Amino acid sequence: MSTSPATPTASTLRAARRRDRRVYTRSHPVLFALLAAARRRTVTRIGRTVLVHGATPYRQALTQVPLNRTATGTTGGAARQLSEGGTLFDQEGAEHRATRRAIADELGTAGVERLRPVWQNVLDRRLAPLRAGRDVDLVPLARELAGATVCVLLGTSGDPQDIAAAAAEAAAAAVRDHLPGPRRPGSARTAAGATARLEALLTPASGETTRPALRAMLALAAVNTTVAALPRAAAWCADAGLWEQAADDRLRPALVGELLRVTAPSPLLPRVAAADAELDRCPVRAGDRLLLVARHAARAHDQPPNARHPAPPAVAQLVFGAGPHACPGARLARTQLDDTLAALAPHRPAVLRARVDRRAALPTWRSLTIRATDARRTAENR
Repeated sequence: MSTSPATPTASTLRAARRRDRRVYTRSHPVLFALLAAARRRTVTRIGRTVLVHGATPYRQALTQVPLNRTATGTTGGAARQLSEGGTLFDQEGAEHRATRRAIADELGTAGVERLRPVWQNVLDRRLAPLRAGRDVDLVPLARELAGATVCVLLGTSGDPQDIAAAAAEAAAAAVRDHLPGPRRPGSARTAAGATARLEALLTPASGETTRPALRAMLALAAVNTTVAALPRAAAWCADAGLWEQAADDRLRPALVGELLRVTAPSPLLPRVAAADAELDRCPVRAGDRLLLVARHAARAHDQPPNARHPAPPAVAQLVFGAGPHACPGARLARTQLDDTLAALAPHRPAVLRARVDRRAALPTWRSLTIRATDARRTAENR
């Protein structure tokens, strides 16, 4: 087993990037190749599809271009097909703003602090084997962490592992509605059935009035982005030699932002233009499909994480969207990753094995097994 160096070097950063690229090249190879080939231009049109790679047009697409939030192939359109709608992703105007405010209140500073003991308990229990020199798979940890958080957030007594598994299944079944190319026969029916099973697991406590579709979509978003982000971020730390930064309370917040930028848990946002517009001199017509590549807009593909010289906030935050379409769970994501890195850093773990999840909705690992190095014991014996 190789251990990570004390500080990142050009070679370790390249090794970390090579490993992380595998979640794209082995799970969505055709799409990844298409996006990589087109990224040299900030905006590229291919038929009625407009690929948006540059930071400025990406932000403009989310803040200045009218969007059809219920069109087929968008997140909102999938929400309408999978359930009765009303999920934030497919809402407009006052309804959208009201739902966002309600979610933002739940996921604000006080809400996140209320939830924090939930995932800290999972981290304490799941990472205990590292102290005994045993291996830990970070993917089941991330699933339980996300599922337990969803249970408390939504006030359900469902089993966290079952909810996380159902959310992953529903997202995987629906992913073809977000990607270009033909749909498999029966895929919409399969996705709707998976979402119905998730909604059943999320039965609320007495008196809870949140719509089942909204609850399911919140669970889908929370579980799948968490499972995509946490193991990949840990692999970056292990491969690139970032554990010293992760152990530093002053540097860790910047490192968290950088790791979320380079992992870009939701790397592609599918949207449809509702009116004619222009993005970086490229005409956009009403009905055009917009593929907003968050990974490229945030420079995840060519700027490695650097906690001492992080990317400007205006760029780093693009992985959470922009303007009225920014993700209300950004604070939750940052806090969960911060706590995860703080819990892992004393062990300075190295990656033993990693397998790509070829069925997942988002680029991620099916398993990522780590083992503590002797850094912790060395520090304790000084």
